[in-house]
Amino acid sequence: MLPQLTILAPGLLGASVARAARARGVAARIVIWSRRPETRLALAGQPWCDAVADTPGASAANASLVVVAAPVDQIIPLVRQIAPHLPAGALVTDVGSVKGDIARLGAAALGAHAHFVGAHPMAGSEKTGWEHGTAELFVHRTCFVTPLAATAPIAAAAVVKFWHDLGAEPVTVDPDKHDEIVAHISHLPQVLASTLCAFLAQRDPGWRNFAGNGLRDTTRIAGSDPQLWRTILEQNRDEILRALRRYQDELQAFQSALSNRDYIEVVARLEKGQDYRRQFRPSP
Repeated sequence: MLPQLTILAPGLLGASVARAARARGVAARIVIWSRRPETRLALAGQPWCDAVADTPGASAANASLVVVAAPVDQIIPLVRQIAPHLPAGALVTDVGSVKGDIARLGAAALGAHAHFVGAHPMAGSEKTGWEHGTAELFVHRTCFVTPLAATAPIAAAAVVKFWHDLGAEPVTVDPDKHDEIVAHISHLPQVLASTLCAFLAQRDPGWRNFAGNGLRDTTRIAGSDPQLWRTILEQNRDEILRALRRYQDELQAFQSALSNRDYIEVVARLEKGQDYRRQFRPSP
């Protein structure tokens, strides 16, 4: 059991970390900091929160492990802010969906005094805010853990254990490889869902009233926070552009087959997609 778990900037993921840690006995004490005073006031009354700090530094002062749950563009500023206040040997992880620069800059900010080990749980929702957190959010969900080559093995192992104890299924990968993977399996689907809705918005607005489950399922994540996704797209821009170019090639090949009435090729591409979809792991 961790003597103290600190969570900075809890939204959906951060609140879920706190709830899961309390429900599973992962931490003896849970301390939270949030930027907004009204949020700090609301969190002070939650049963999964033992204390609410007024500043990031105060929240980290006695922490065994800190989870930075802020948007990706705010993670490193917060790590730099808490660095002077951390006990020697403390662990710092995060939940950001981009890892390359965050892993390198986080480690540099802490130096030899503490350990930064990036993480990215593949869990969430189009909903945001700590009010939507749940203790079961991470159960059977992949969680990338992204140590650098220079990261102390004991620190990486401790972060892997932490996410495992929350119910996740940790996978250790290089930070840059992580960014390539999620550009294809997470960031590209978000772009496709959002741009499909933006395209349909140019057509007759009444058509949306006829939408069946196909469109609803395909575009569910288009309801996500645009400003949150703006920061993710900015941070992982190069990998997402590469994924988009490859997808455009695939779409162009499908369009050519359909245009040329090459229905054998059309069916072959549909079957290839069907086969890939059928091999997904069952949903948790």
